[in-house]
Amino acid sequence: MKTIASISIFLAGISAAIATAMATPNAVSSTKQPLKLAQANTSEPAATIKTDGSSTVYPITKAIAEEFKTTAAGKNAQAIVNFSGTSAGFKKFCAGETDISDASRPIRTEEMEACNNNKIRYIELPVAYDALTIAVNPQNTWAKDITVAELKKMWEPAAEGKVTNWQQIRSAWSDRPLKLYGAGKDSGTYDYFTEAIVGKARASRQDYTASEDDDELVAGISKDPNALGYFGFAYYEANQDKLKVLAVDSGKGAVLPSRQTVEKAQYEPLSRPLFIYVNARSAQLKPAVRRFVDFYIQRAPTLVSSVGYIPLPAEGYRLTYIYFNRGKVGTVFEGKSQIGLTIGQLLRRQAKF
Repeated sequence: MKTIASISIFLAGISAAIATAMATPNAVSSTKQPLKLAQANTSEPAATIKTDGSSTVYPITKAIAEEFKTTAAGKNAQAIVNFSGTSAGFKKFCAGETDISDASRPIRTEEMEACNNNKIRYIELPVAYDALTIAVNPQNTWAKDITVAELKKMWEPAAEGKVTNWQQIRSAWSDRPLKLYGAGKDSGTYDYFTEAIVGKARASRQDYTASEDDDELVAGISKDPNALGYFGFAYYEANQDKLKVLAVDSGKGAVLPSRQTVEKAQYEPLSRPLFIYVNARSAQLKPAVRRFVDFYIQRAPTLVSSVGYIPLPAEGYRLTYIYFNRGKVGTVFEGKSQIGLTIGQLLRRQAKF
């Protein structure tokens, strides 16, 4: 959606430094003062903050919620964090059932329309980067890397029922059955992976073990010597003793997923931004939601790293904080994933928001 509407969310206690940065966004990265975190009003009634959506973003939001409840800002507030997949999460969000939607891809055109039909205005906030990871069982001794073309050969719709052996992918590999594990259709990871690898979103063979729960995929691969699957980097980081990661070659040599290779724009095309979408009306009317999102942005750099993802640069979070507190609604995307979007490109896009 190229035309971005805006509404005003009037928040108390925004610092003078942030107010100056609002007027001059280019000065954001030079602002050294810490972000200001609102405190709960002792007379404020108890409130519930409902979050659902991406299983990839879930570990970040869960860690934020656990810390938030121990702070003064979280007094009289309960953050309920669930996951059902990005697509399923947007269905609930655009129906007005949740305050925040975790997403591993940008909001799609049909989801924008659903939100618009229900008069749901949303604030799009990038919170981290992910290195979508290709994993196999540790007993796999033949594969160390894989090309994008080989991944396509495995996963494209034409492979269904036909590409069933590792040796069909690369002749030097073992003559063993190929068992695939991947994201379910309600997952934003499914949308992103298919578009990045197959070339068309939601174009995939269907004869594989699918789940919106990445822990289930990890468990399946860890028990199956013939398995290959994909999921967010945090789930590999947390289960390195059970999994083996494959380097991905997009034409410039095989590259392993890591914070460094994502920051240097080397791990392509499987690097992607992660988001939360905030219901603007909830942020207006529920002080607890405002405090939670402020807290989320403030603590994201530390907690994103602690759960295995790649934090944005400081200026990225400061822009995110400013736009949230300005109530900047809409999206800087056009209803689709932007394959190969680097952190630098994301920040330039944010700066024009």
